[in-house]
Amino acid sequence: MNFQAMKSIYFWEMARTRRTLMQSVVSPVLSTSLYFVVFGGAIGSRISEVDGVSYGAFIVPGLIMLSLMTQSLSNASFGIYFPQFTGMIYEVLSAPVSFLEITVAYVGAAATKAMIVGLIIFLTAGFFVPIEVQHPVWMVTFFLLTAITFALFGFIIGIWADNFEKLQFLPLLIVTPLAFLGGSFYSIDMLPEAWQKVALLNPVVYLISGFRWSFYGQSDVSLGLSISMTLIFLGVCLYVVRWIFKTGYKLKP
Repeated sequence: MNFQAMKSIYFWEMARTRRTLMQSVVSPVLSTSLYFVVFGGAIGSRISEVDGVSYGAFIVPGLIMLSLMTQSLSNASFGIYFPQFTGMIYEVLSAPVSFLEITVAYVGAAATKAMIVGLIIFLTAGFFVPIEVQHPVWMVTFFLLTAITFALFGFIIGIWADNFEKLQFLPLLIVTPLAFLGGSFYSIDMLPEAWQKVALLNPVVYLISGFRWSFYGQSDVSLGLSISMTLIFLGVCLYVVRWIFKTGYKLKP
């Protein structure tokens, strides 16, 4: 593998974060902190506990996952879309770099940036509520898998989009609502029975549920089902990326 080329693409993408620090890091951390204040303070005063966990602490895993998913997706989608928009993508494709190396570099950078934001939010949450992590290995596992999976998904969106409107369409109208309705701020057990069944059709439920289990040992669905759904989503994204590079979809001049 051409590690030098991969490293160049990776660090170029990481350097973009330093150039847009307010947008890339400060803004999502500030937004999530406001969630803690509004939901933890306003709603937390009315809901003392959820499954034996204080409401403020209960929403921490959901807020971290919400930020991780949206940041991974947006970083990866814009990271690959911008070279296409400017025409620089053809320089990358003509370089002695394989499709696998291109994907690893762009997706790796997007996932890394999202995980940095997620880690900052995790540390920030400790100033608002007491946090415990009962299963740190599983926490790191879900953290990594979610960042990589949604970075791959964003990579696909960035290749598919041919204008800025399409680039924002799926994240704003589909992914973000699914994330908010995936149990970030509540347990699906709190929903009426009919809506609980509907909620299980939302793939984000399994990601958030598994991540929350790693903190408190409690979840809406089983750990095995959570990890299985996460791996299935990851597998589908890998297959689509492989198909894109194999067929040259949207990448041929």
